[in-house]
Amino acid sequence: MGFVSKNIPNLVCCLLPKSQEKRMMLGPPLPSALKDDMMQKAMMAATSRTLLSVSFLSSPKHFSYCPFLKPSRVFRGFKPFCTAPSPLPTTVDPDDLKHSMLLERLRTRHLKHSAKLPSSSPSKPPQNLPVLGQETEAYDKGKGKKKKKKIMADSFEELGLSEEVMGAVREMGIEVPTEIQCIGIPSVLEEKSVVLGSHTGSGKTLAYMLPLVQLLRRDEAMLGMLTKPRRPRAVVLCPTRELSEQVFRVAKSISHHARFRSTMVSGGGRLRPQEDSLNNPIDMVVGTPGRVLQHIDDGNMVYGDIKYLVLDEADTMFDCGFGPDIRKFLGPLKNRALKPSDQGFQTILVTATMTKAVQKLIDEEFQGIEHLRTSTLHKKIASARHDFIKLSGSENKLEALLQVLEPSLAKGNRVMVFCNTLNSSRAVDHFLGENQISTVNYHGEVPAEQRVENLNKFKSDDGDCPTLVCTDLAARGLDLDVNHVIMFDFPLNSIDYLHRTGRTARMGAKGKVTSLVAKKDVLLAERIEEAIKKNESLESLTVDNVRRDTARTRITEQKGKNVKLFKALNQKNKTKAVSASVRTSGKKPTIAKSVKSTVPAKPSKKIAKVSKSLKTAKTSAVGKKNRSIGGSSEGKKLKVVGFRGQASSSKRESFTPS
Repeated sequence: MGFVSKNIPNLVCCLLPKSQEKRMMLGPPLPSALKDDMMQKAMMAATSRTLLSVSFLSSPKHFSYCPFLKPSRVFRGFKPFCTAPSPLPTTVDPDDLKHSMLLERLRTRHLKHSAKLPSSSPSKPPQNLPVLGQETEAYDKGKGKKKKKKIMADSFEELGLSEEVMGAVREMGIEVPTEIQCIGIPSVLEEKSVVLGSHTGSGKTLAYMLPLVQLLRRDEAMLGMLTKPRRPRAVVLCPTRELSEQVFRVAKSISHHARFRSTMVSGGGRLRPQEDSLNNPIDMVVGTPGRVLQHIDDGNMVYGDIKYLVLDEADTMFDCGFGPDIRKFLGPLKNRALKPSDQGFQTILVTATMTKAVQKLIDEEFQGIEHLRTSTLHKKIASARHDFIKLSGSENKLEALLQVLEPSLAKGNRVMVFCNTLNSSRAVDHFLGENQISTVNYHGEVPAEQRVENLNKFKSDDGDCPTLVCTDLAARGLDLDVNHVIMFDFPLNSIDYLHRTGRTARMGAKGKVTSLVAKKDVLLAERIEEAIKKNESLESLTVDNVRRDTARTRITEQKGKNVKLFKALNQKNKTKAVSASVRTSGKKPTIAKSVKSTVPAKPSKKIAKVSKSLKTAKTSAVGKKNRSIGGSSEGKKLKVVGFRGQASSSKRESFTPS
């Protein structure tokens, strides 16, 4: 503080322009009277918010100052200046240099404690930069972690779709993309081979169809690829005819805006019309694996230009025996891709469930493929209500179904009733028909054309057949507007449960699921119900797994009980052996305790031997007693062995000293 008080006059330079401050520091020392006068005038100038300009001549007698009003406009980063003529001294004294260095330190310290000064005003504009920097950082992070950035997309334009594809999206009336669409569309546009996994009814078809059409249009514009007969550039394989028709309708709706040609070839239809459609110029073929391979074998379709391959419901493909057909179809494509001049092909797999076994097959068959999953995979649909009705066995299951079905039909709902077997489906259909409830069937023995007709009746707005009795054939891939799903037969695994419940509450709509649970299905139903309440994954829950886990827990509990019982019996035998050894040797119990405390391992063996000898003594004593009574000794010995550790109170009393 002493140093600062002595140099207070020099702090006046903090209020001066920087150029004048240097002139003051480099000038010769002034008389004390002039310094006091200068300090007073400078403080007055600072109070009145004027700028002081001081110039020093080489002679100490010349001193002048001129006040200026604060300019009306001051540019940031620049200080006011005065043009008073003042030539700088030609020489600088070392003392003046030291003095200026000390003054600069004081000035820096003063600026550090000051809140706002004109010199600090240029730092205000960078305060707006962090906002832009945060946006850039978020964008960079989103670029590194694409999932997080794409999930936040508010419109399809942000996903990179072209204007002609966006026209089809607007016609469908869809505004906000779903999670799987935010993840899948950009990845497909980047020509990556991916597996798109999301729950049923989440918009997976559009997630691959929209970018696929855009890629086809881009190849036409950039590579000059033309549409040719029998040479499609994209193939979409589906497990069922119904799913093929559904995907084909989506492709047709997009083709009204983005011009491309598609056709459908699936089982159950006539070959001749399909051959005629393949003979026309085509861009995309949608069909089932068996019928597509049949057309390839007949020469109606060739592999030459296939660049994009889609497997819709891939888990069903590999689970339901389509594996050989898929491998047969992939063989020529893989051989063609090995050629150096070939560009290869892009594979897109779409699935609503993915078991570990199927994932292993996919990783082996499609090496390097990228798995993209949403947060809702293998979980319950948020907008669906799940009810479990446990049947004791005494009530009639068909009557329970009728009690659940009639109130739902009275509300005007469309209802699907799932059965595990064909016989069960027929029995339910017959019972509901007797109760004047019109139904339609959907199972494997219904012809393909009849199945399509039954679905059309069920989906019609007339409401003539609002109930569909079906097997798991209708549990996958069908886009139906169903309000209520009833499981007459509880499924055998959680994957089938997820597919069945996926027929309702699609694309955010509300729905209801009711399950009739028999005694044999209680374990699996309780496990699924618990997982639904906790919002956990329902992956790989089957009846066998649940029974196996239950048996393991029971065995573990029984082992724990046996261990506790064994420890209790050992402790009891040890106490009896110690008491017997004390009685026979006449020693005090304290000695036995001391021996046990000093050597803990060996006395256990001795005690075990003593207990064995005690058991033999017991058996001999009992034998003598039985012989004295006149009974059979052998029979009595067998009974004694059978009651190990559970002797009666009278037998215990015979070994106590009288």
